[in-house]
Amino acid sequence: MNSFSLTRTALALSLLLIVTGCSATERLNRSATAKGQTQAGVLLPPLPDDLRRQEPHAPVVEGQPVVSILARERQALDRANARQGRTVTFYDDLIKKYGSHP
Repeated sequence: MNSFSLTRTALALSLLLIVTGCSATERLNRSATAKGQTQAGVLLPPLPDDLRRQEPHAPVVEGQPVVSILARERQALDRANARQGRTVTFYDDLIKKYGSHP
């Protein structure tokens, strides 16, 4: 073999080793990143304060008609149901962003 052929062969082998080394490094980096993300866990956003609030019963005032008390109680129930709906929406959004529940 002439020296040009040897040089070309050596260059080809060197390039092959470099490409192989870069590929292995890239795989190791991807693996380390995935492992780190798994170990880090998920930082969930805080639950909105509104979703923690309890809805009080409508006050009973002596002398008021029972129908008006019932109407206020129903309004309180509507507010509580709306809050529960917002809680479900909040949770469903978390599932979409961070994965499924167990």
